[in-house]
Amino acid sequence: MKKVLVLGGGFAGLESAIWLRKYGYDVTLISNRDYMYIYPISIWIPLKDIQFKDATLSFKELEKVHGFKFIQDEVLEIQSKQHKVVCKNNTYDDYDYLVMAIGSGKMKPKGNDNFLSICGAPEESELIGNQLDKLIAKGEGKIAFGFGGNPKDKSAVRGGPAFELMFNVHNKLKKLKIRDKFELIFFAPMPNPGAKMGKDALKMMDTWFKRLDIKKYVGKKIKEFVSDGIILEDDSKIEADFTMFIPAGTGLDLLKKSDLPLSDAGFVVVNDYCEVTYDNDKENHSVFAIGDIVAIEGPDWKAKQGHLAEVMARNVAYNIREIDKGSDKRRGYIEHVNIICVMDSGDGAALIYRNDKYEKMVQAPVVGHWMKQGWGKYFKSSKMDKMFRIPGM
Repeated sequence: MKKVLVLGGGFAGLESAIWLRKYGYDVTLISNRDYMYIYPISIWIPLKDIQFKDATLSFKELEKVHGFKFIQDEVLEIQSKQHKVVCKNNTYDDYDYLVMAIGSGKMKPKGNDNFLSICGAPEESELIGNQLDKLIAKGEGKIAFGFGGNPKDKSAVRGGPAFELMFNVHNKLKKLKIRDKFELIFFAPMPNPGAKMGKDALKMMDTWFKRLDIKKYVGKKIKEFVSDGIILEDDSKIEADFTMFIPAGTGLDLLKKSDLPLSDAGFVVVNDYCEVTYDNDKENHSVFAIGDIVAIEGPDWKAKQGHLAEVMARNVAYNIREIDKGSDKRRGYIEHVNIICVMDSGDGAALIYRNDKYEKMVQAPVVGHWMKQGWGKYFKSSKMDKMFRIPGM
């Protein structure tokens, strides 16, 4: 039985381990956490709508269900051509295939200790909740929500959770009948944040901002975060008692000392089949990269999302099997590049879809929120093999 070493325990890493086991491979998954963190539903942790544990899946339990071997360790260095992965506790070199799914790093703006991020380390979700609780107890305040961009890779922006958390906070303050005592602020350096979702979605966002009385500051670069707000490039200041900000993604620092081909933004370069494409060794079919670690190809509006990471993972498992069979069959990810989003607001949601031929946004009051809640329960149950998995979800 051939061995596959999977690095990373997010959407891409877990999905690849599950499918490689289905195809009969001996799989070892390494993650720096002993749980998978389900980021799409973590927006409800700060609001106490769910507990932290509700957004996690234990790797020990997943190991039992799917039969892969789980090791908790931290990847420090990848020397793929030498067939070696150096981790904090051990060095791993006993594998036939390497699947890298360790995600991306985060850009580090000046003053980054003056904000918390809903897309940062998992524990930050509870810290955000603590800050919101303090302001609610005070009975008034200014709360700023924003996200940044990476000019070297526009696909590395993750803005949806900032919108979702902001709308959920609005909804909670409204329920507490203190919304009029708070100023909610949105900010971003790009002139049209959310434009990737399509024209209809962009119009909807403007309508929501006006209806919910959310102030908007866009089109100015961020100079610095300070304890009481955000300084913009023209030295104007956004006053805030608390700031939630999602930095854009960038290549992990550890990749800089690897032997992997990297894009200008530091992401791993792969072909359509997620094979790492070395300049001097194009026939290497044993090293793969999937998910946020990858410099994805596609249209200008392309975005790194969990469903695309899982498509990559399933494709890699299939492609590895076909390689071992001596087959020329392969599955690529580029044809699956699209945007699928259920943007939750706490009292509803907007359903957004976009591909290279079609874009659509549908508002779903009340039922949209139920749909996102239902997806969270489905995701956890299906990953534990407690219910039938819907293809592509």
